[in-house]
Amino acid sequence: MTATTSPVTIRGYAPGDLEALRDICVRTGLVGGDATGHYADPAILPAIFAEPYAAFDPGLVFVADDGSRAIGYVVATDDSVAFFERFAAEWAPALAERFPAPEGKPTTPDEELRDLLHHAGRMLVPEIAAAHPAHLHIDLLPEGQRRGLGRRLMNALFDALRARGVPGVHLGMSPANTNARAFYDRIGFTELPGHGEGITHLGVRF
Repeated sequence: MTATTSPVTIRGYAPGDLEALRDICVRTGLVGGDATGHYADPAILPAIFAEPYAAFDPGLVFVADDGSRAIGYVVATDDSVAFFERFAAEWAPALAERFPAPEGKPTTPDEELRDLLHHAGRMLVPEIAAAHPAHLHIDLLPEGQRRGLGRRLMNALFDALRARGVPGVHLGMSPANTNARAFYDRIGFTELPGHGEGITHLGVRF
């Protein structure tokens, strides 16, 4: 018997997708692999890298839907400076009880992410945001990979950003994620100068 693959639709985000976004973010959150066992509370990952985008600007969130649920997504903001200002003013304080800032220097993976939650502005590189004001995060579960879905998600996002007059978008990634880097190279991203904690910055102009 020949295996078949269900067709996948790229569509805009709906509130019912939130749990899938959380699940995908955790299952791809360790250099592209499953981060479930790496953190005591892996919900910190989507609390930083997925949920605020859906809350702040759902019009820039797109999902890959296999007919039963989302198996991938791209989330973005069209203004990184404003995003991190709002993150600090609204988002992090609302999560402080569940994810308190660590006391002193972080010593565990959970503490490192809780520290990042409360100091998310350090992910902003002003010289990059000046020319590439938007930034994004994209994740696909294994069953959604190598099917052209990443490119389709990116195209949907790029169209939405162009429609808003945004001139460029950037992202930060771990240099260890070589598969992701090859994908970004194929769709036109180039490496950008900038600082970061072991982070490579890539961008594309429209």
